[in-house]
Amino acid sequence: MLDSLRRLDLNLLLTLDVLLEERNVTRAAARLHLSQPAVSVQLGRLRDLLGDPLLLPGPRGMRPTARADALRAPLRQALEALQQALAPASPFDPAGATHTWQVAASDYGASTIVLPALAGLRAAAPGTRLAVLGVPPGEIARQAEQGAIDLAFHIAGEAPEGMRRRVLFSEHYLLAGRADHPRLHTPPTLEQFRALEHVIMSPEGGGFQGGADSALARLDLTRRVVLSVQNFLLLTAVLARTDLVALLPSRLLADAPGLRAVEPPLEVPGFEMLMLWPERVHRDPAHVWLRDRLAAAAGEPPPS
Repeated sequence: MLDSLRRLDLNLLLTLDVLLEERNVTRAAARLHLSQPAVSVQLGRLRDLLGDPLLLPGPRGMRPTARADALRAPLRQALEALQQALAPASPFDPAGATHTWQVAASDYGASTIVLPALAGLRAAAPGTRLAVLGVPPGEIARQAEQGAIDLAFHIAGEAPEGMRRRVLFSEHYLLAGRADHPRLHTPPTLEQFRALEHVIMSPEGGGFQGGADSALARLDLTRRVVLSVQNFLLLTAVLARTDLVALLPSRLLADAPGLRAVEPPLEVPGFEMLMLWPERVHRDPAHVWLRDRLAAAAGEPPPS
């Protein structure tokens, strides 16, 4: 079968389809915008390829052989299927969509990007589903190419290479503690900051060093980090119930009534938040729509 397909010219199938409908070489040539001799040559090639005369002279034009009659319906179905497969992608209709999207995000990405978009996604595309997955950074690119995830959110400095990317926003850090924390009524001095007991978020677990510690080290200084946790949900709960403080991305504090935030007394580098996706879905209308909705909810103006 493979040898037959390799020798087959798609134009021959188109010609055969028209010939079987018209049963006349002249009319078929007119429909195909070819000369009559050209269509006759193609009919000859089809006869050699299929080992059958296909069309025989008759009193009112040409009449199909039994082989030609058997070919007509499956040939038309195959050509229609091929035309549909090669047609441009139709516009995405969110109201009728039934997609299940897989998104890789930390609790920070889920809180600051997915959560603000959720109500709008549910209203616009009620038949869709969304799974938020925790994927190790080293696995994001591989899982995206294999189709296990459609999108990922990650900070720019640690984002995997080889994926499409879109900057969603820039983030900076604030010093946070409970709303009635006695040391946070005003921004602390550097010495007061160092005297406080700090909690740090360590995604890998067990880390007691962060950006603030690197900034302090350049001044030959340290701080008191007494607790390390692996997610922001626990960290903010700790802040609300103790006198511990933490440097948190500002977006996490936008809707945290139990916490107070002030500017830290030293400059801690912020980060850019990226949306990442594989090349395989870059032009897919459904994915383009989803990316635009998530980016808009994250605060980026929609593309013009």
